Amino acid sequence: MPDDVSPGGDLVRRAFRSVSSMSKLRVQAFSISIDGYGAGPGQNLDNPMGVGGMALHQWVLGTKTFQAMHGDGGAGGEGGVDDDFAVRSFQNLGAWIMGRNMFGPIRGPWPDHDWQGWWGPNPPYHTPVFVLTHHPRPSFTMEGGTTFHFVTDGIQAALTRAREAAGGRDVRLGGGTATVRQYLREGLIDELHLAIAPVLLGAGEHLLAGLDLPKLGYTCTEHVASDKATHVVLTKGPVR
Repeated sequence: MPDDVSPGGDLVRRAFRSVSSMSKLRVQAFSISIDGYGAGPGQNLDNPMGVGGMALHQWVLGTKTFQAMHGDGGAGGEGGVDDDFAVRSFQNLGAWIMGRNMFGPIRGPWPDHDWQGWWGPNPPYHTPVFVLTHHPRPSFTMEGGTTFHFVTDGIQAALTRAREAAGGRDVRLGGGTATVRQYLREGLIDELHLAIAPVLLGAGEHLLAGLDLPKLGYTCTEHVASDKATHVVLTKGPVR
């Protein structure tokens, strides 16, 4: 940016640097079906992804990245395109945002504070995680540095707090589908990586229905296929 010699030039430069260094809000490794569903119907404790929803994620389960986090330390995992996108999904992250449904199956007021997520004592996030909810709950910290905070004043407040916590690194928006739609509708997502699985669900939570992505400024900037998924990256530009 060229120097501005006007009296307010220093303020302009500082504002420019602040905006240009702002962390990105990224959706990474978000799996959808060919017919556009990000989760199957009937989500519950036995079916956290909805009925049939686990089929959307077969592309990532065998990767080195997933196996290193949840399986055999990565020794038996596969490299290649799918693993490349899995690796990218965790790079330069300083905080996460997720919806209440992604955090757990409980609806309405918290009956108690026993539920601490699907992931056991050491969740895979290792950063602050901001959970959107209508019902207050105290923050708590788990093994590995994951601290869950519960945000009751909306998606913008969650994003502001997550960016502050991220310390200049990016914020990853985990989901679920309804939460991603809220942020998309407001044009707040900077990068959206979709992994389109060769699966038809027929029902569930549709990700993009009714959203005019070109009008919101999104364009496809990358697409590549593996045997198990087609990876598409949408990037936010100027609103049309």
